[in-house]
Amino acid sequence: MYALISLFLSLISLLLMAGAIYEVWLSWGDAALFVPSLLDGIALVVIGMAVFDVAKFLVEEEVFLAREQKTPGSQRTTLIKFLVVINIAMLMEALVFVFSAAKKDISLLVYPTFLLIASVLLVISLGIYQKLTQGERS
Repeated sequence: MYALISLFLSLISLLLMAGAIYEVWLSWGDAALFVPSLLDGIALVVIGMAVFDVAKFLVEEEVFLAREQKTPGSQRTTLIKFLVVINIAMLMEALVFVFSAAKKDISLLVYPTFLLIASVLLVISLGIYQKLTQGERS
């Protein structure tokens, strides 16, 4: 079941990235649409990469390593890897939103700022989690 879900997620991520390329291609000749289309394309590629990373994570952890006995240390490492992937996607999306909001309306910068703050809080939380669980045996 996890293999099918991963395959489906991979297909969705490829479609997102192909849609980004297609959108940029359509706006190639129109100077007014090209830059916004590039920013939208970057956002779609970032989301597609994040979805693909989740699919890869599911395949690695639930298909290939599902039969192995999972120790607390390996589960902790798995959780940290997964949250780092999500955090990277959040940061990249926030940066795209910053550039997009700066071009449209400066008052819209509050939303990507909240996303950046959430990402920083996730990094801090991961650091605290690692510190608190570093004494556990693998």
